[in-house]
Amino acid sequence: MQVMGVAQALTSSRKGFWWRGKAWLMVFLRQVSSAVLPRGFAIFVRPALIRSLALAGVVLSVLCALCLGRYPLSPLRVLGVFGHLLHLSVGFDPLAQVVVMQARLPRILAALLVGSALSCGGATYQAVFRNPLVSPDLLGVLSGAAFGAALAIVSGGSAFVVQMGAFGGGLLAVGCGLLISRTLPGGGVLALLLGGLIGNAIFTALLSLVKYLADPMDQLPAIVDWLLGSLAPSGWHELAWVSGPLIVLTMALVLCAPVLDVLSLGDDEARSLGVSVRVMRPALIVLATLACAMTISMAGIIGWIGLLVPHVARLLVGAEHRNMMPVTALLGAGGLVLADTCARSLTTGEVPLGIVTQLFGALAFVLVLRRLRGGMA
Repeated sequence: MQVMGVAQALTSSRKGFWWRGKAWLMVFLRQVSSAVLPRGFAIFVRPALIRSLALAGVVLSVLCALCLGRYPLSPLRVLGVFGHLLHLSVGFDPLAQVVVMQARLPRILAALLVGSALSCGGATYQAVFRNPLVSPDLLGVLSGAAFGAALAIVSGGSAFVVQMGAFGGGLLAVGCGLLISRTLPGGGVLALLLGGLIGNAIFTALLSLVKYLADPMDQLPAIVDWLLGSLAPSGWHELAWVSGPLIVLTMALVLCAPVLDVLSLGDDEARSLGVSVRVMRPALIVLATLACAMTISMAGIIGWIGLLVPHVARLLVGAEHRNMMPVTALLGAGGLVLADTCARSLTTGEVPLGIVTQLFGALAFVLVLRRLRGGMA
C-alpha cells in the first residue's frame, strides 16, 4: 500500500500512460535497490559510473577529433600512425603522420588542458563566491588578459610576448580587484564581488582605449582575432611550457574539493569546522586565476566553459565537490575538444573557437536552466 501511495503521488500532476509507467518503474527500482543493495551503494557507484562514462566520452571525442577535419582520416589510418610511432606496425603513411602529429594532436592536447582548467576554475569561483552564476571573468581575468594581449600586439611584440602579456594582464586585473575589495567596508564575499566588478570595468575601459589607439589596418584586426579565441596557434612548442603548470594547477583545484565543500557552506560554518577563510579563499582564487590566465594566454577568450560545465556536472553527480570536480574536468576537456573539432570542420575556413563556445554554450545553458527549474518545481 505504501508503494501504491507513492506512485499515485508521483503521477497525480502528470496524466497519461507514459508518466504512470515511468512513476511505477521509479518506485519499483527504488524499493528494490533499498532492499537489495547495501546502504550508501548508490552514493559511491553513481559518481564512479559517471566518471567512467565521462572518461570514455573524452576518449571518443579525441578519436573523433583525430579523424574529422578538412582532410578526413579513417580510424585505421589514425591508429596506424600511433602504431608506427610505437613500432607496432610496418606500414608508414607520411600524409596521415603529418596531419595527426603536426596539425591535430597538439590542438587536441591544448583543448584538453584548456577545457579542464577553465571548467575547474569556474567551479572553484562558484564555490568560493557561493554563487552558481559566477564565471572566471567575474574578477576581471578575461578583461585583464585581453588588455595585456592587446597592449602587446600594439607594441609589436612576438607571439610569446602576447601570451605573456595576456597572462600578466589577467593576474594584474585580479590583483587590482582583490586590492579594491580590501578597501571596501564589511569585507567578505560581497566586497570581493564589488572589487571584481570595479576591476573588470577598469580593464574593459583600458582595452577599449587600446583598440581605439590601434592601427585599424593591421593591429586592430589582430586584436579582434585574438579576442575571438582559437587553438590554431597551439603547437608542441606552446605545449612544452604551458602543459606542466596547467596540469599542476588543475590537479590542485581538484584536490581542494573538500575545502570547496566547506567554503560553500558559508564563512561561519567554515570557521567552525577549522578552515581559515581569510587564508583559503584568496589562495583558491589565486589558483583558479592562474589556471584561467594561462588558458587565455594560450587560446584567447573562450567563453561559457567555466560557467556551463560545472552546472552539467552538478546535474550528473550532485553538488559535492569531491564528486563534481573530476567530472567537471573531464566534461570540460571533452566538450572543448568537440567544440574545436566543430570550429575547424564545419566550414571550409576555420570559425573562431570563441564564437562556437558562446553559441552552443548559450543554447546548452538554456536547457540546463530548464532542467534546474524543473527539478526545483
